Amino acid sequence: MHLQGEFFKPGWKDDTVAQMTAFAEEHRNYLDECTRMARFPRDLYLEMGRRGWVGPMTSTKYGGLGGGVPEYCLIEEEVGRLGLVSPQISIQGQLWLKIWGSDEQKRRYLRGMADGKIIFCEAISEPDVGSSLKKMQATAKPDGGDWILNGRKTHINLGQQADVMIVYAMAEQGITSFLVDANENGITRKQTSPIGLRLIPTADVAFESVRVPDAARLGEPGQGIETLLSTFNVSRLGNASELIGFGRRALAEAITYAREREVGEGVVTDFQGIQWIVADAYGKLYAASLARDRAAQLADLDQEHALETTLAKKLAIDAAEYAVNESFALVGGYGLYEDTPFQQIFSDMKVLRVAGGSLEILRNYIARRVLRSDDYEGLA
Repeated sequence: MHLQGEFFKPGWKDDTVAQMTAFAEEHRNYLDECTRMARFPRDLYLEMGRRGWVGPMTSTKYGGLGGGVPEYCLIEEEVGRLGLVSPQISIQGQLWLKIWGSDEQKRRYLRGMADGKIIFCEAISEPDVGSSLKKMQATAKPDGGDWILNGRKTHINLGQQADVMIVYAMAEQGITSFLVDANENGITRKQTSPIGLRLIPTADVAFESVRVPDAARLGEPGQGIETLLSTFNVSRLGNASELIGFGRRALAEAITYAREREVGEGVVTDFQGIQWIVADAYGKLYAASLARDRAAQLADLDQEHALETTLAKKLAIDAAEYAVNESFALVGGYGLYEDTPFQQIFSDMKVLRVAGGSLEILRNYIARRVLRSDDYEGLA
């Protein structure tokens, strides 16, 4: 169900999947413990970076894998399938640096982010703003050759652990983004406890008269929206891939259990109703994978892909929710305990239903594209 082999160098896909599977199996107990404790396993993340899994789209010059969007998607799908710590946040940060970063910013941050030594986070969301960025309350005011940042941010994955963060704040010219070292004076961080993606736990971050140099600015003043959106469509493919991975894991785990669970003279998978669930879940995951593959191909060729990436994430949410929800029909009461993976997969899936563009926002965008198109995006 992965992206097809012709996307990759010969043997790379199979080797990477095998290596990631072995890595997850070796560290399964530790990963599960960190998940329960909402603890970021920095040592495992560093090893993942050493193997190229944190910097799939960053060039080898800067310590990355030197791949493209398909490599990124495969790694994120395996992360979801295997319950590994996700490099998604760092990968988006590396994309921002590649597109907008100065030579000095790239020199300072990019290699460390790609090889896992520098932890990155995104300070975008605010407690009272929601998804309306125009109402952002964090401010950036010039002061000589510096900027003074004030405000509060929330829902920040790795906000407590990060070494550097991208901070979006409202300047006189409009929303502006900054690369800020996380240990600057005036920054306070408090870890929160999310229901899912607990290997990259969330935090609230406050900025009180934080002074940063103008060299920390990413892009021009007022270009924050453009900066943000420049990576959004590609990053949605990472989210879609993780969701597909969640669905695959839940369905595979459920089938493994149900094939051995005796009921009367047979086993659970002998029942036609259960077989229909397996068929429908597999079909939805397969279709979502094809949509993701198509969007990844377009993005890798630098062709227009906004509709395709939005569809890919929407279909991935649908497929993952069906596969994860219906996996409980296969396992019954066995899935209701914390020493099985189903509850955590369910929670992880719910986080990505919202993060990176909620299902409702995706549906709104798709509908607008269809309704505004002369041929209804190919329907007519």
